[in-house]
Amino acid sequence: MCTLSAENSVQNGNTQGKGLNTGILLLLAAPYVAGAAVGYVWYTKYRRKNISVDIKDEKINLN
Repeated sequence: MCTLSAENSVQNGNTQGKGLNTGILLLLAAPYVAGAAVGYVWYTKYRRKNISVDIKDEKINLN
């Protein structure tokens, strides 16, 4: 019923339906933005770790 009312109001020239659609899109995008922010923080946190490996100059026998 809400969808039908919003569609009819947009067709009649009212801007309330456009506002409703914009609000729905903002609510839909919020979890994706939050997930991207958490992913970015997690990526930058674990990217900063410097792991140093000491390799000796000895021959390695693979036999």
